[in-house]
Amino acid sequence: MFGDVSLWHYLLVAAVAFVAGVAGGITGYGPGLLMPPILLPIIGAEAVVPVIAVSAMLSNTSRLIAFRRAFDPRRAGLIVAAALPTAALGAYGYTRLSGAGVSVVIGTVLMLAIPTRHWLARVKGHLSGSGLTVAGAGFGLLMGGTAGTGVVLLSILLAAGLNGAAVIATDAGISLVLGVVKVGVFQAAGALPPASWLMAVLIGAAATPGVFLAKRLVGTLSEGAHLRVLDAVVVLGGLVLIAQGLRALAL
Repeated sequence: MFGDVSLWHYLLVAAVAFVAGVAGGITGYGPGLLMPPILLPIIGAEAVVPVIAVSAMLSNTSRLIAFRRAFDPRRAGLIVAAALPTAALGAYGYTRLSGAGVSVVIGTVLMLAIPTRHWLARVKGHLSGSGLTVAGAGFGLLMGGTAGTGVVLLSILLAAGLNGAAVIATDAGISLVLGVVKVGVFQAAGALPPASWLMAVLIGAAATPGVFLAKRLVGTLSEGAHLRVLDAVVVLGGLVLIAQGLRALAL
């Protein structure tokens, strides 16, 4: 078990995971952005990304099943081919960081993910071929070494011309394949003890019903308003993580 984790901590994590599952099912991202600020003080910085990597495999599987009819195999194949080696490299690099360094890296990526998404949204429908491959390689490096990069993949898919359920399904399929590689690297490096697997399974199990609830909600909510709320949460969470990491580095 992690340090002094109580039943109430597990209940809190499960509740936030359910909300994150709903958010992920509606927008294509959510768990990787919303979970780090909750998990970091409970399980420690070094365990955050490995735990989310395992739980993401479960939530991405449920998202892919829920939206399977909209999956785009051609674009998914291009991105996966480019992202697989860089994802493994990013995951290995993560295992070499200190706890404080992890906090700063995760927080910085969360902060940068927002302007990146807005920039890519402006080139919607103009990213294809070699551009999609280059974007996939860059995403793989980020995804391998941090949490919360689903927002970047979402933006890449929007820039490639996908929308609606196709974005959610294709995002889930790509993230699932890359997640297997990422988890494999973490497991080999000893970054996934039994306690981490337990927490990850809890998150994945709690997020799964949220995904299927989201399927029923898609088309009934204002996506723009929801994205603005998530952006605000991401910025706040990123600032908190960066502050915690810098404080630890200063000690």
